Amino acid sequence: MPAFDLRRRVEQSICERKLFRAGQSILVAVSGGLDSMVLLDLLTQLAQPHRWRLTVAHFNHQLRGRSSDADERLVQRGAAKLGLRFVAGRADARKHAQRRKLSVEMAARELRHRFLARTAWRLKIPTITVAHHADDQIELFFLRALRGSGGEGLAGMRWRNPSPSDPAVELVRPLLDLTKATLRDYAIGRGVTWREDASNALTNARRNRIRHELLPWLERKFGAAFHTTLPRLMEIVGAESEFVTAAAERWLATQAGESLREHGSTANSASLAHRRVFAALPAAVQRRCLHLQLLRHGVAPDFELVEQLRLAPDRPVSVGPNLCAQRNQDGRIELRRAQPQRPKPRPSEGTSKRVELRGRVGGADFGGVQFFWRILAAPGARRGRPAPGREVLDADKTGRRVILRHWRAGDRFQPLGLPAATKLQDLFTNRKIPRAQRHRLIVAQKEGGEILWVEGLRIGEHFKLDKSTRHRLKWTWRRPKPGV
Repeated sequence: MPAFDLRRRVEQSICERKLFRAGQSILVAVSGGLDSMVLLDLLTQLAQPHRWRLTVAHFNHQLRGRSSDADERLVQRGAAKLGLRFVAGRADARKHAQRRKLSVEMAARELRHRFLARTAWRLKIPTITVAHHADDQIELFFLRALRGSGGEGLAGMRWRNPSPSDPAVELVRPLLDLTKATLRDYAIGRGVTWREDASNALTNARRNRIRHELLPWLERKFGAAFHTTLPRLMEIVGAESEFVTAAAERWLATQAGESLREHGSTANSASLAHRRVFAALPAAVQRRCLHLQLLRHGVAPDFELVEQLRLAPDRPVSVGPNLCAQRNQDGRIELRRAQPQRPKPRPSEGTSKRVELRGRVGGADFGGVQFFWRILAAPGARRGRPAPGREVLDADKTGRRVILRHWRAGDRFQPLGLPAATKLQDLFTNRKIPRAQRHRLIVAQKEGGEILWVEGLRIGEHFKLDKSTRHRLKWTWRRPKPGV
């Protein structure tokens, strides 16, 4: 597409969707890569006729050493050449990831959005514009589909939405319907300079594997039509998801008002009517009502949790250590602190045992099983060969105290490789572990409550070795009697 035609198309998208107002200030997020450098070039050309006041913002994640610094210098020189104000920020994303126990990608995103939102607030700029494009949308669709996202997640990015760091600041994406190839052709034709991030070519991150392996395979096997059909599908799913959310929010608002009226009245008919209404809601609206309430309570609303609450009113569901969620008949979710129910101990089983991981080696007996542990100063993520009765965990993540106990109904666990915690009972069912044996299996948890290991399964995802590991916990066990 010729440069003039692309510029006119972007201007048309901005005007039709009312992404910017005439004469407003805009903070342009520029990384130095192809997409953001093209965005800056396009907005600079359109700024004068629309009287936009542009400020360039760049965040240095300090992930690639000199290369990251070179990105910053490129953006700074580009802003100076265009006569635009330049603002830079920097932070060590890798250290932030370790502190917050996030992936490096998520930590970098959190730091970047925080910097952009604070800069916009400080400069009194209402809008941040970013360079996400159509290829990003397709990658995001598969990324979220593989994680099991619902309609809201599969809808992808919007043309405009509040900043995740500050709802008072708006994020705008004026390139969302343009492909990467279109942007590259424009950059070459216009002589736009950019820098390639070498990490984008690596396939250790799931998004990069989607970009470099899955999408090229789909194109070879099925043609390039999905580049058109998938964004269309995301648009449809997004619109339908918005409708469901609006219906759920209306129902919740009506329910809250009715609850206030009931509180001052002895009449029960309204309450009974509400119970019938919730049961009669479409399943999609029921799920979204529960989803929204869980978010307001600060609980991650995964599908299994929502379904347990939806299908079983008045039954408490564990959502954390000593914390349960329960849905009433009328659809309201309440959280309450409660001691988890313990199975009745059998003669050969104790209730729990605290193990102090002091020194370098040690051992313990519990429930007929012998445990041995050793702490090694061995950095890095390499686990070595797997062996029966042995696991290796990050000793700094497990802490110096571990509690051994038996499985309890309601336990939730995130085994190595799973994207989210799930009911331990469901994991036992999937592994076809007989019910009679489940209460004999031993669980190890941190003192804070999170399960780090389950006999017969794997270690917890949050306790695996990674590049930040400095000490390893070699965890072995032996059950004298075979059969479990």
